[in-house]
Amino acid sequence: MMPAADDRTLAAGGDTGDLGLLFHRLNNQLGIILANAELLEAKSADEMARARAAQVVASVLDAMTTAREIRLRSR
Repeated sequence: MMPAADDRTLAAGGDTGDLGLLFHRLNNQLGIILANAELLEAKSADEMARARAAQVVASVLDAMTTAREIRLRSR
């Protein structure tokens, strides 16, 4: 199991107050989830698995939009 992102930042002596860095990391993580969900959607053999992967894709895109809105409002 990987340590929480906040634990890695604190252990490295990073400043968790840097919202720009946190949003960048969040978008990177969401991008990885999105890429894998799109791959699952494209490679799924049955309709049910494709539908589930499509739901993950849609939810990640919504999360990315929400993160962007939060970042813009926090300026």
